[in-house]
Amino acid sequence: MIGIAGGTGSGKTTVANVILDRVGAERITFLPHDAYYLDLADLPLPQRATVNFDHPESLETDLLIAHLQQLKRWQPVEVPVYDFTSHERTNRTTRVDPHPVILVEGILVFAEPQLRELFDVKLFVDTPADVRFIRRLQRDIQERGRSMESVIQQYENTVRPMHEEFVETSKRFADVIIPEGGFNAAAMDMVVARVTALLDKR
Repeated sequence: MIGIAGGTGSGKTTVANVILDRVGAERITFLPHDAYYLDLADLPLPQRATVNFDHPESLETDLLIAHLQQLKRWQPVEVPVYDFTSHERTNRTTRVDPHPVILVEGILVFAEPQLRELFDVKLFVDTPADVRFIRRLQRDIQERGRSMESVIQQYENTVRPMHEEFVETSKRFADVIIPEGGFNAAAMDMVVARVTALLDKR
């Protein structure tokens, strides 16, 4: 079981995709932590946008842990589908089947002790703050229908302080720190070799 952490826009998904491509997606189960955001459908839409989505309490980590334990028992799970534009869970789920490698990605996966203890390998993607902010700005505008003003306000009010309090401090738990994420060829070669060796050992 491999955990990939790092700040928003650091390149965690790129690292996960490199591992999936080079090790083989048919050998890996992939779970994003942000699929487990709490459902805010009971709140008025304007109030949902004020929620601190970068705090550990905004995620249903207990459900993620339960799903990981099911996958370790070779049982499939139904992962929630979250709508980031309306800040609520849809009524759909995605079936995820177990594979020899379980890959979990998210900004806060090392901040929760019970979740952190499940990982055999912990990777932290370390990218400069200005690069992360630009990536987040582009993503939220293009993919999540956000305005530039709302992205900047959220970054100043919650993203940056929560990163300093929870994400950056969780870096000390990492087994490997990857500067520049999936674009760091030497680091990715090492990670892929390690995962492949663990699979071959099994």
